[in-house]
Amino acid sequence: MAIDTSRTFKPINIALLTVSDTRGPDEDTSGDLLADRITGAGHNLVSRTILKDEADLIEAQLRKWMADASVDAVVSTGGTGLTGRDVTPEALDRVKTRDIPGFGEVFRYISLKTIGTSTVQSRACAVVADGTYIFALPGSNGAVKDGWDGILAEQLDARNRPCNFVELMPRLKEV
Repeated sequence: MAIDTSRTFKPINIALLTVSDTRGPDEDTSGDLLADRITGAGHNLVSRTILKDEADLIEAQLRKWMADASVDAVVSTGGTGLTGRDVTPEALDRVKTRDIPGFGEVFRYISLKTIGTSTVQSRACAVVADGTYIFALPGSNGAVKDGWDGILAEQLDARNRPCNFVELMPRLKEV
């Protein structure tokens, strides 16, 4: 795995969703970290919102972004735990076309190195939904760092070799 500097970087348009019953804009440190990483990598942060842990609200927002041709990917933080209020994966199930099981597997592998076996409590996941990538990270700052720095920074960079998510984007809606 390596960044091929002979290739051109292609910024993509990313929407950011924070899922939390307790955080507002002033307390959304994981969202702030993610926003900084998205723009710091050269991508466009085209939308950002905070929603309560309500599957119907999350689903509606995801569908809005999926219908917006200017949104290539959604990255969410929060709502991926085990409690009854953690419903982000269920909302993704409602909109998905395909699962990306390797995302959660690699996330938990990376997270194992930082938080040990507590990573088994994470339901980090990713899907393709009508041609839009949706990545769901846990709500902690450490999880955002693990997910972005360990997976998304490379996979959302068109220069990453041997392959990346960006080069697949034109074909995501193929049947």
